[in-house]
Amino acid sequence: MASEHVKVVNDQNFQHEVLDSAEPVLIDFTATWCGPCKSIAPFIDQLATEYQGKVKVAKLDIDASPNTPATLGIRGVPTLIVFKGGCEVARQVGAAPKAKIESLFKPHVTG
Repeated sequence: MASEHVKVVNDQNFQHEVLDSAEPVLIDFTATWCGPCKSIAPFIDQLATEYQGKVKVAKLDIDASPNTPATLGIRGVPTLIVFKGGCEVARQVGAAPKAKIESLFKPHVTG
């Protein structure tokens, strides 16, 4: 079960929730069948709680919403992307420790 602070994003709301967001967005492209995705899920939940109000943390299921991952050239999961001001500023393909995930967006956080 994902943290209450993790936003569910899909093809329909990606523009509004991610590209139009005033705060940096860490989005986890994931799939229910993906073992490495499940291994980093607790880190994603923890970061969403720790950075609440500073970073929007979101998940997008690539099977339920295939158009956005295809547009972004995502070929494997988990893929983590940080967006700021509607632009991609960092990307991590594959599972990573919590500190590595945090390092993707931390330089883009203000305050």
